[in-house]
Amino acid sequence: MISIQPFKALRPEAQLARQVASRPYDVLNSLEARTEAQGNPLSFLHITKSEIDLPEDTDVHSQLVYDKAKENLDTFISRKFLFLENKACYYIYQLVMNGKSQTGLVCGSSINDYNNDLIKKHEFTRPEKEQDRINHIKTTGAQTGNVFIAYRNEEAIDQVINDWKKERSPVYDFIAEDGVGHTVWVVNDDEAIQKITRLFKELVPCTYIADGHHRAASAAKVRAELVKTGGPVSNYFLTTLFPSDQLHIMDYNRVVKDLNGLSESDLLQAIEKKFSVMKTEKAFSPLQLHDFGMYLNKQWYQLTALPGTFTEDPIGVLDVTILQNNLLDPILHIRDQRTDKRIDFVGGIRGLVELENRVDSGDAAIAFSLHPVSIRQLFDIADSGQVMPPKSTWFEPKLRDGLLTHLVDSF
Repeated sequence: MISIQPFKALRPEAQLARQVASRPYDVLNSLEARTEAQGNPLSFLHITKSEIDLPEDTDVHSQLVYDKAKENLDTFISRKFLFLENKACYYIYQLVMNGKSQTGLVCGSSINDYNNDLIKKHEFTRPEKEQDRINHIKTTGAQTGNVFIAYRNEEAIDQVINDWKKERSPVYDFIAEDGVGHTVWVVNDDEAIQKITRLFKELVPCTYIADGHHRAASAAKVRAELVKTGGPVSNYFLTTLFPSDQLHIMDYNRVVKDLNGLSESDLLQAIEKKFSVMKTEKAFSPLQLHDFGMYLNKQWYQLTALPGTFTEDPIGVLDVTILQNNLLDPILHIRDQRTDKRIDFVGGIRGLVELENRVDSGDAAIAFSLHPVSIRQLFDIADSGQVMPPKSTWFEPKLRDGLLTHLVDSF
C-alpha cells in the first residue's frame, strides 16, 4: 500500500504568492522564461530557470546555472520572500480552469514505493533531462518541481479533503494571468494528518505518475547518491495526488520538420495505404479514437486508421502507436520519437493554431493532431508494466512552482 508523509514546505507569505508562483520549468524555454519573469524579482523562475539571470549565451546545463539557482533561492529565503513551515503538514491544492475544478493533496511520496513500482510509470525518461534535475536538486538542496500523481479515488479520502476545504480558510487564493485559479489550504491538525496518512496506507494500493517522470526519477537517483556520500537524505519526494475522476488529459500533438524527401502527392499516396484521407475546410481536432488531423501546405486533412492497421492490446490501440507504426516510422522514417530531432511535440493547451503556425512559418513541414489518451488507458498500460510512446499525455491545468517547495531534509 502507498506510504505518504507531511512535510515542512518552503513557501511564500500570502501577499506574495501570486508574484512568486510561476509556471513549471519544463513548459517554458529560456527566452519565454526571461520574458515572463521580466520586472518581477519574486518570480520563482529565477530559481527554476536561473539562466534568465545570466548572459543569454550561457549553457543552460552548466554548473553556473545551478549555482545561480542556489544563490537565488538563498536570497529568497534571506529576504523573507519564502519561509519554512514550522511543522510538517499536508497541503490541499485546488485548481480551477474554465469552470472545472480538481483538488489534490500535496505531500511526500515514498521513494521506496517508486523503486518498488507501487508508484507506477507509463513513460521512459531521457538521461539528459534526468541529469538536469539531479544537478538542480543536489546544488539547491530542494525539490522545486512537483510530481503530478493520480490514484483511483476513494470516498473516505474525498470526504476528509472536502471537509477541510469547507471548514478552513485557504492560505492562498488567486487567479493567475492565464485565468487558472489556485487555492491552497494547510492541513496542520495532527489528528487530520494521521487520518490522511492512514487512509492512503489502507485504501490506496498504488498510484500513477501522470506528469513528472523526470522529476520523480531524479529524486530517486539523488537519494541513492546521497546515501552513498552521507549527505542529507530524503526518502520522500514532492508530489500532488489527484483522484482520477477529477483529472483531464489533453491531446499531445506532433510536428515533423521535413517530409523525408517525398513530394506532397507521394506522401498522400503512401498515407492512403493505411488511412482513409479526407480534406477538411477547417482545423481538425479528432473527436474519437483512431481519427487524426493532418496539416500540410495550408490544408487540413482528416485521417482515419483503416481496419487491420493496429492491434487491440493496451499499447497497440493507442493513437500515438498507430500514428508511429503506420506513418511516422514507415513513411517519414521517424524511428524513435524520444531521440529523433526531426520531430517535436506540442501540448494541446496551445491549440491547433500553434500547429498551423509551426508549419506556415517553415519551422515544420507537417503537423498531426491526436485524440487525447484516457485516464483508463493510462492506468491499463501502467498496470500491465508497459510504457507509452513518449509525449503521449498532456495534463492541464498545471501546478505552479514556488508555492510549495520541498527541502531535501525537511520531513
